[in-house]
Amino acid sequence: MIIFPAIDIYDAKAVRLYKGEYDKMTVYGDPVEIARDFVRKGTTHIHIVDLEGAKSGETPNLEVVLKIKKETGLFCEIGGGIRSMAVVKKYLESGLDRVILGTAAVSDEEFLKEAIDTYGDRIAVGADLKDGFVAVKGWTEKSNIGGKEFFAKMEGLGVRTIICTDVSKDGAMQGTNRELYKELNKEFNVDIVASGGVSSLEDIIALKESNLYGAIVGKAYYTGSVDISQAIEVAR
Repeated sequence: MIIFPAIDIYDAKAVRLYKGEYDKMTVYGDPVEIARDFVRKGTTHIHIVDLEGAKSGETPNLEVVLKIKKETGLFCEIGGGIRSMAVVKKYLESGLDRVILGTAAVSDEEFLKEAIDTYGDRIAVGADLKDGFVAVKGWTEKSNIGGKEFFAKMEGLGVRTIICTDVSKDGAMQGTNRELYKELNKEFNVDIVASGGVSSLEDIIALKESNLYGAIVGKAYYTGSVDISQAIEVAR
């Protein structure tokens, strides 16, 4: 199982939100320096979210994201408000490895199909689940699409990787939704990355035992609850 340490970027700084709420933001400093620390700890992959991009649909932190890629050489996936082919192209042709479509994957099927047709498995989809339904627009709205219905649709469209977040667990440091991921992984033939609430090595061991493709470690890294080196070791 791959460990994806996370960097959420706002105003060129690494930050964390609590349950996706922008008014509950903690600033942690220079994203590039944090990414260098990931490298020192043996990381191979990194999960990046442009929180300003999530609001604007643009790429306001592209410069710092490309600096992370250039200085670390890590596999970099990025999400946050990607809702046009122009933005997909800008990220992927600038050297990033994978982009994550969130709201756009729910609301604009033609765009999703075009992105997959053009870039294949360099396109991932974010499934952010709130009370069993897919949440959109930075988790501020709940759609009427159930989680399993969405997974089935994405699998049918040829999506290879789904980053699945249980919004209620994100940043809360109360453990991840192990049963949810176990169930989804049994039912669907896609690579699932667990996100939200991964807050202990026990979480990582449980997710690995469910044969998940990957797990995102966010706040737990920043608070020191999970040592990335140890996480990578147990995920092997």
